[in-house]
Amino acid sequence: MKISVITVCYNSAATLRHTIESVLSQDYPDIEYIIIDGGSLDETPDIIRSYGANISKFISESDEGIYHALNKGISMATGDVIGFLHSDDFYTSPAILSVVACAFLSTNADGVYGDLQYVGKEDTNKVFRNWISGSYSEGLFLKGWMPPHPAFFVKRSCYGKFGLFDTNFLSAADYELMLRFIHRYKIKLAYVPQVLVKMRVGGKSNVTLLNRWKANREDLKAWKVNGLKPGMFTLLLKPLSKLRQFLSR
Repeated sequence: MKISVITVCYNSAATLRHTIESVLSQDYPDIEYIIIDGGSLDETPDIIRSYGANISKFISESDEGIYHALNKGISMATGDVIGFLHSDDFYTSPAILSVVACAFLSTNADGVYGDLQYVGKEDTNKVFRNWISGSYSEGLFLKGWMPPHPAFFVKRSCYGKFGLFDTNFLSAADYELMLRFIHRYKIKLAYVPQVLVKMRVGGKSNVTLLNRWKANREDLKAWKVNGLKPGMFTLLLKPLSKLRQFLSR
């Protein structure tokens, strides 16, 4: 089973090397590593080129945003499974992709997900949020549940069947895609109860109340474009569920 890991970046020289090293240090033997750069103006392209053939595929060109770039990566991927590791993120150990592959093979799942921690930009041992996903049961999206996207791996065939990221979204295309795959089309999931990815703090959609309000509007749009109706409190429960992540760190 080949796993394609896609990293999208732009002016990411400060953290990208850490991200790349966390992929290249994986003990799983069959990895395709794809990096999509949005035409960075800093040292990002030079850092990527310095790894030579260790990077399976690399392009640097302007794009129409992160979801457009992720779709480029998906179109280039040849792996059986696709995962995303953004340029502020890193795997928590060299065994993560082996654990993910084992979960796919032992359960015959379409998607595998785990947990995620938000950590300090400088001190990555300092945990700000602890996203414990828990096992999925049908209907949890109605209660505000979703898995952390960087810790969500899906068979490439699902993108062929159910579509790519919807680039009409500004910040919630990952939520819309998981809602579509899991809640609407009911792909088979397997949960790995461990932290797979650490993400440096600074997520775009949660920085201010205004951004959170905009994100909620996009969450509602995600349901509408799929012909689905959220529960009465779904859009309220989604941000409220994140409070537990601060309490459990």
